[in-house]
Amino acid sequence: MNFSEMIQLVVEKLRSWLELAIQLLPNLALAIVVLVIFVIAAKIVRRVITRLLGKYSDNVAVNRILTNIVYVAIVSFGLFSALGILNLNKTVTSLLAGAGVIGLALGFAFQEIASNFISGIFIAFNKPYKVDDIVEIDSWVGTVSQIDLRTTSIITFQGLEVMVPNKTMFTQPFINYTTTPIRRIDLMVGVSYGDDLEKVKKVAYEALENVPDRIKDEEIGIWFEGFGDSSINFVAQIWIEYPGDNSFLKARSAAVMNLKKAFDENDITIPFPIRTLDFGIKGGERLAETLSGQRDGSPGRADTGAGKNNKGNEDAD
Repeated sequence: MNFSEMIQLVVEKLRSWLELAIQLLPNLALAIVVLVIFVIAAKIVRRVITRLLGKYSDNVAVNRILTNIVYVAIVSFGLFSALGILNLNKTVTSLLAGAGVIGLALGFAFQEIASNFISGIFIAFNKPYKVDDIVEIDSWVGTVSQIDLRTTSIITFQGLEVMVPNKTMFTQPFINYTTTPIRRIDLMVGVSYGDDLEKVKKVAYEALENVPDRIKDEEIGIWFEGFGDSSINFVAQIWIEYPGDNSFLKARSAAVMNLKKAFDENDITIPFPIRTLDFGIKGGERLAETLSGQRDGSPGRADTGAGKNNKGNEDAD
């Protein structure tokens, strides 16, 4: 094939492409119009969804991502429609297949991240907690400082920042202390068997009446539970206002101090644990004999044995 034939082949190829482009010109114009319409519609829908989400969610990051997802979905649908008008069905099929494979691979690779992301979206709309709420999950108790798409930041009462995955916050049980404006304090107390229980109940009731933040309308509970090893046990219950700070700790501390002071003033004994030691078991020595031997200056059993051995050695000599 000489040079002139090559030129002629290229020209024919270009002419065929030009004829094909002229034939596709109406479809191409229609495809462009359809794509532009979808882009404009996507912007309008994004603006409307942004306003609607603002009424139900205060999380700006979540709102922005959701609106962008809707925008991309509408534009993608418009793009596929435009390719279909151009009779590029194989291209559309290839794009969809590629997108499916890529999505499946990303789903396996970022499964944990996707779970946290979806949980963050649900948290933004359900609002089981919000910033400045005091929550407890696992062994962490503190104030929610920030809610992101992947994690929730909690500042503990010790000043530590804990990053808890949103999946954990959404799927595991947790306590929101801020949403419960009142709390009950339960104190376990024991008194001596020699104390008058009616007097104990009266003194404990009067001592708990002046606890800070106590709800006056809620009755103070004094309930005897049973007989312990060295005390008769009861539980004292009071309800307090709980605005979300450390008032619970202050009230519980005041309750303990008030009970201790009132019991001391009324000669009510909080007994210590009692342990009885028995030295009369087989192989041991009785406590009385041991103490008597120490007072007389006589050796114990082990020393006596040692003395016998020494005596035997002297006889041998």
